[in-house]
Amino acid sequence: MNKLVSRRTKGTVGFVIPGFLGVMIFVVIPLMDVFISSFQSVGHGGFSGLQNYKAVWENTAFRLAAGNSLQFELVSVPLLMVISLIAAVEVYGMKSSAVRFAFLVPLVIPSNSLAVVWRLLFADLLSGKAVFWLFVGTFIFKNTGYNMLIWMSGLSAIPETVYDAARVDGAGRYTQLFRITLPNMKRSFFIVAMLSVVNSLKIFREQYLMAGSYPDMSIYQIQHVFNNWFEKLEISRLTAGAVMTAVVFFGIILIIRLVCLTDWHEISVKYKRKILLRGRGIK
Repeated sequence: MNKLVSRRTKGTVGFVIPGFLGVMIFVVIPLMDVFISSFQSVGHGGFSGLQNYKAVWENTAFRLAAGNSLQFELVSVPLLMVISLIAAVEVYGMKSSAVRFAFLVPLVIPSNSLAVVWRLLFADLLSGKAVFWLFVGTFIFKNTGYNMLIWMSGLSAIPETVYDAARVDGAGRYTQLFRITLPNMKRSFFIVAMLSVVNSLKIFREQYLMAGSYPDMSIYQIQHVFNNWFEKLEISRLTAGAVMTAVVFFGIILIIRLVCLTDWHEISVKYKRKILLRGRGIK
């Protein structure tokens, strides 16, 4: 028995060690190096304190790109979530798989091919205010199918008997959606929101292929700044900017988690009960 346990332990360790080493070598150590380099003057090797962060924050291009990236997040992510949710609700009850396949086709279209077609179709929109909405539409086009699958997995976890009982009580389609479907999809909501934020950073591929390193000011993103700094070997600014961006996006993910996974109804009930007890003089 002990030999069997020992063999299983060795087998488990044998599978874990390569993955652990891979994460350490290719993820943890590079992240630590970036963090340390952000406080150094690369090229001189000396400690520079917060000078790199100050230089990044005072950089006009970085502030423009940060504002554009945040604007793109605030506009495109909610739109994508709403559209993909509507698509999931409508497609979920369909027996035909052709519609689902149609939504998934954009996922397998290479960015290079999409950029070529988009440049032919929307060449006139690449140098005006409409270019922002062009890339919002591109982001939604590419990611709706992926998010739809996640929404549909959440829908499949809700027992059909709950909907049957609601129909017996006279609940209509929209009542079922807002009283049954959405409250039971908090985890799906969190996953979709988190992945949408992450995937919004990947729109840079299409932007770069279609508009180059210096596109219209309305779509000049954080990745453009980093790419240009990398080409100019401004490593000190690049590392400091990367740390600042990572902290902001990590904070966004934490806020999304707090909003999505907190039981606000329970908190509201407890708060109302506390107010009621105080009104009666009970502590």
